[in-house]
Amino acid sequence: MDQFNRDTYKKETLFQEFYHSCLGKIIILAVILLILFVVGVMTVPSDKMVVRETMDNIHQCLQDNDSINNDELDEDFANISRTFSEADTTLTNPELLKYFRAYNTIAVYDHTAYKTAYLHNTRHPQGVRVGIAIFGKVISTVYYDDMVLDLGPARGDFNERLVPAPAQDEYFGDNPHLKPYHYKGNPED
Repeated sequence: MDQFNRDTYKKETLFQEFYHSCLGKIIILAVILLILFVVGVMTVPSDKMVVRETMDNIHQCLQDNDSINNDELDEDFANISRTFSEADTTLTNPELLKYFRAYNTIAVYDHTAYKTAYLHNTRHPQGVRVGIAIFGKVISTVYYDDMVLDLGPARGDFNERLVPAPAQDEYFGDNPHLKPYHYKGNPED
């Protein structure tokens, strides 16, 4: 008869049983999330830092856009690079910056473990999010189209027709004489 090898079938320790159980994995995940929450609360940037970093991101957005706006994917990649770099404020067009400061305001809203920066203007009176501050970093989410830089008319004179009415003296031809079609059944029957 074969000898029973006790080393192969060792009993699991209490920690191994806890780790391999479903409740154990949930508790470990909850502890990790609690630690991340506490670290997030401790590292929330100040309001001054959020406004300063948001203005830095807006400077970079005004420098990058030379009236060639491609699509949102390009803006998203630009936002990633803006988050980890600083703008050279001497390259920003001073006239655009003057219009930005005249027609837009930045508001910072405090949440439990993070802060958000919103841009308020006449196009977005409720505000549009342009930054998220978490873990000591301000993540840029600003788009060039979110900013109001000009208050000119958007569509010309008030009550102007978007499609002009056709002139009355234009001749489009006669309507063809159409006979109504009446179904008389299947002629093959």
